[in-house]
Amino acid sequence: MLSQIFHRRDTETQSLRGIHKGSMYQVGLGKGRHCFNMPSRVFIFILFCMSVVTLSCGSPPTDPRTVIPGDALIYLETKDLGELVATMTESEIYQQTAKTKPDLSGIRGIEMSVAVTGFETTEQELTEENSILNFQPRFVAVAETRFWNFQVLHFVEEELGLFISEAYGGEALLETSKKHDGDYYVWKSQDGRKAYALVLGSLVFFGNDETAIEKCLAVKRGEVQSIAGNPKITSGERIAFGYISPEGIGQLANISGISMAQRTGGDTETQSFIARLLPELLRNTLKEATWTAVRSDKVIEDRFDITLNADTANVLSETLVPSGNETDTRIIGGLPPEAVSITRYDLRDPQIAWRSIMLTGSKLTDEVSGAILMAFSSALFEPYGVDAPEVLLSSVGPVIYTVSLDEDGERVMFVASAKDMAKLKTSLAKELDLTRPPEKLGEADTWLSNENDIRALFIGDIVAVGDPDGVMEFQKRFVSAQISPTDLTLSSIFSGQKASAVTITNDSTTASKVADVISDKKENADKLNVQWKTETRFNRSGIERRTTSQLGLIGLIASQFAKD
Repeated sequence: MLSQIFHRRDTETQSLRGIHKGSMYQVGLGKGRHCFNMPSRVFIFILFCMSVVTLSCGSPPTDPRTVIPGDALIYLETKDLGELVATMTESEIYQQTAKTKPDLSGIRGIEMSVAVTGFETTEQELTEENSILNFQPRFVAVAETRFWNFQVLHFVEEELGLFISEAYGGEALLETSKKHDGDYYVWKSQDGRKAYALVLGSLVFFGNDETAIEKCLAVKRGEVQSIAGNPKITSGERIAFGYISPEGIGQLANISGISMAQRTGGDTETQSFIARLLPELLRNTLKEATWTAVRSDKVIEDRFDITLNADTANVLSETLVPSGNETDTRIIGGLPPEAVSITRYDLRDPQIAWRSIMLTGSKLTDEVSGAILMAFSSALFEPYGVDAPEVLLSSVGPVIYTVSLDEDGERVMFVASAKDMAKLKTSLAKELDLTRPPEKLGEADTWLSNENDIRALFIGDIVAVGDPDGVMEFQKRFVSAQISPTDLTLSSIFSGQKASAVTITNDSTTASKVADVISDKKENADKLNVQWKTETRFNRSGIERRTTSQLGLIGLIASQFAKD
């Protein structure tokens, strides 16, 4: 769909240029027009050039960030929309998944800022007892196109209107008027949803909230403070930038709590507890966050800097410290490289790290909720076949691997080297009944739980516990990896990482969705994989996360517009 927009806009630009060239030819050199002498023709040509400059540059360009209100919850910007899209379309994975590569000349140089000003909550009733809450962001986007006004009007009426109609799932009714000293557009869907746009010269305001556009205009008039005055809104060599304000953190915390509660699928009391406690913990811990995207070689690097409250940041920076141990190629060789995700935790003292997280969390809420939180924390380890997390963490490490084998996170396992094997065994689920004689697999001892849903495997000082099929696959790979450890595909990725956590994620859906949004995807696009690497570190300010991939966060955002 976007490829059609880019193509049509470029075609329009070319046709307009052809018209002006033809007009100039007819005025100055057309047959039968001999009433002008040469000086007159030169004078006419100069006037024409001046008129072109006046039409295209009648007012100086506006930096979109200077008209965004300072109290925006979430802010995003790019200084060149064409370059931003090109970082995806020029990637190897995009060229493998998409049928065509779009012509981006029509959007090169366009500056765009987007602000989320609030969230609208709607309830979708499933049954008499159950319903789903949907959260729709209210946003406004401001784009400095540097196009002639009539080009912008054509784009808004034709291309933007087509995009809105498709987004609304059918034909949208368009109303136009003169308003705010510009051309005003209102699209209304059959179900009552509305979208708005205002064109002022080469500047376009677009959003789903009319009041947000009006507030941007108040900023433009100098009546409301601009977000450009926020010291967190910096400049630099980058393809995109984002910022979440403290108020935005609070709003997202509330949404996260409700979403997490709905996903648990537990009883009403459990859901209510999560919906109340999680937002409180997030609001009391997180202060604000920035996102910076840069192009590095053939990948996009997304850097997230999350500011925590001072006490929490100090504690975590002192306890979640990497040991700096080298990667154990024996373990790496046993891990399935095709897993949905693999995380390598490197913690100088895993038990102290976990305890500091729990104690810090309990102090951020009331005494009763803190006690419940401490008790509830053990449930996070149950899918891995662990009953006593602190006992486990005191007997393994400093490097621990967790593996997710499916998209839902139901098939998981952990792998580590043991410092105290006897102590470690006491931390595992009672259902494994390690008092029974083990099943022998070569040099390995293994136990399967009574419900056949957890398997524990011990080979030398290495332990793997969790999904039975995953543990068995680890054992097969582990044995073969000892023969040729230099051939391991994951070893080079994890080696030399000085981070508290490094996660490798295999994503088989984003690439095809991005291709579908920008152009059209190939038939085999759904089988192609994008790999993401995320490094997490803790410092005196908070958390630093760096993610590298071919499509980046902007690719994830674009994929949300794909057809279901």
